[in-house]
Amino acid sequence: MRASLVIVGAGPRGTGLIERIAANAPELYAGSGLDIHLVDPHQPGAGRIWRAAQSPLLWMNSHAEDVTMFTDETVAMEGPVREGPTLHEWAGIDGRVFADRQLQGSYLRWVHEQAVAALPPDVTVHHHPRRALRISGSREGRQQVWLEGRPRPLLADLVVVAVGHLDAELDDQQGELAAYARTHGLVHLPPDFTADSDLSALRPGEPVLVRGFGLAFVDLMVLLTEGRGGRYEGDTYVPSGQEPVLYVGSRRGVPYHSKIGYDWSGERPPLPRFFGPVQVRELLDRPHGFDFGRDVWPLVEKELGFAHYHRLFTAHQERTAMSWADFEEKYAAGSGAEIQALVASAVPDPADRLDLAALDHPLDGVRYGSFEEFQEGLRGYVEADLRRRHDDRNSPDLAVFLGLLSVYGQLIRLGGIGPWWHGFFSYLASGPPGPRLRQLLALSRAGIVKFLGADMTVTAADGVFRAAGATVPGAFVEARALVEARLPEPTVKRASDPLLRELAADGAAETADGLLRVDPVDGRVLDRAGRPHPRRFALGPFTDGRTPGAFTRPRTGGPAFRQNDATARAALRFLAELSSRAAA
Repeated sequence: MRASLVIVGAGPRGTGLIERIAANAPELYAGSGLDIHLVDPHQPGAGRIWRAAQSPLLWMNSHAEDVTMFTDETVAMEGPVREGPTLHEWAGIDGRVFADRQLQGSYLRWVHEQAVAALPPDVTVHHHPRRALRISGSREGRQQVWLEGRPRPLLADLVVVAVGHLDAELDDQQGELAAYARTHGLVHLPPDFTADSDLSALRPGEPVLVRGFGLAFVDLMVLLTEGRGGRYEGDTYVPSGQEPVLYVGSRRGVPYHSKIGYDWSGERPPLPRFFGPVQVRELLDRPHGFDFGRDVWPLVEKELGFAHYHRLFTAHQERTAMSWADFEEKYAAGSGAEIQALVASAVPDPADRLDLAALDHPLDGVRYGSFEEFQEGLRGYVEADLRRRHDDRNSPDLAVFLGLLSVYGQLIRLGGIGPWWHGFFSYLASGPPGPRLRQLLALSRAGIVKFLGADMTVTAADGVFRAAGATVPGAFVEARALVEARLPEPTVKRASDPLLRELAADGAAETADGLLRVDPVDGRVLDRAGRPHPRRFALGPFTDGRTPGAFTRPRTGGPAFRQNDATARAALRFLAELSSRAAA
């Protein structure tokens, strides 16, 4: 009997897994054939998010040269490296371009075709354009994967759930706001993928409250301006007259930091230095567990500081007052207040010192006397951010970015990465392209976008939504429309996808933040007793093994590649053993 593997989700993660199966099969699988069943209502490769049917105005959030689906020698994995072209090499475009998502979808479809073609001749891939509803079956036997509109299940020796980002049911607060909107004839758009939201109810000239200042907001901004016929003439926005007025705020009250606009040169910081495999193993071996704030964050902070100061001392030594050798020795031995004192004596300009708390809360304690003053003030903040992120005199920022990637790779090994860290990483390292922030400035000057400030609150009363922020005390804005500009939280219990809820009901464990717990070694789903399921795996942002960003930068280690390889090898070993037993 031929072995059967079901992969639920045929987007980039499912494709990456097939690529690793193809790479590892010659070594690990000599069974009598294998059927791989891909379950996804969307086209394999691109999946839902990168589908062709979306606005060409929507860009990727990375330079084309920073997007690859192929492994390289920096990936710490057991399987063989199979190199391939980055997006810009494949498409023949400038590597510094921010390609549109339709082009990325074409690249992903090509990668999928290449991965399938590289499979051994006796491995066959079947695509089922349906949703998976649930998985049943004992730990010891074949699994049944039930599909929408199909009376019989797919039989699987192994199942890998790689569904990517999730839709979610409304939480209590969102539910109350939605109910108020229905009762009073208001518009409430809950967290969603902006490309999938129906924006037609947001009417020209009317105020719209927008909660969220990250990438979902950027997409919203584009679709409601250029998407409605507006255009840019240099640094000036020329309205079409079809735009609403967007009042935007968030917890931080500022947009994510701009993508860095220069290339790395010279020596890279030797990472990991203070938070690597040794420290991860020590944390995992603690009999009573560990606390992120007490035990992990000091290591993260020291690692990021090391990356920052290594670059400052080696590339901009004229701005330091000590030799790198002396600084490194004292930095390695110190902690807390000792490091602060060391930095104060060795780095004269406070602007050259790394202050993670200030970066995370840039408007803490900042107050403006009027709404109009704050508009000018935040435009100045964005302009300063653009200057800094496009000037290689500030190259320690790029070193910190490399440090964040290194840290994320280690946190995945620990498991249990919560939403705070993921949000902090995205804010610093996964912000919008510089041109998008320049468009934001033009829209602000044109009066199309207005800023509400930090600690934004939204209430519903007197037949309207009312928003206020802490940055301009006493100021508030009323509107009949509210958009929650962020992705749904990837919690298992609130996922609209019944498959994940059924997994939890069947005994799969969740973290305190609602993510699915998986074995950090190979991605097997863990039950509430911490036991890995022998036949079920999960990969993606709904797990506590979530990785940074949607795609991997070449030659940065690629935690997602390492995970894909480990899962593929574990699956192939399991299937090979099954085949061997069947033949005996």
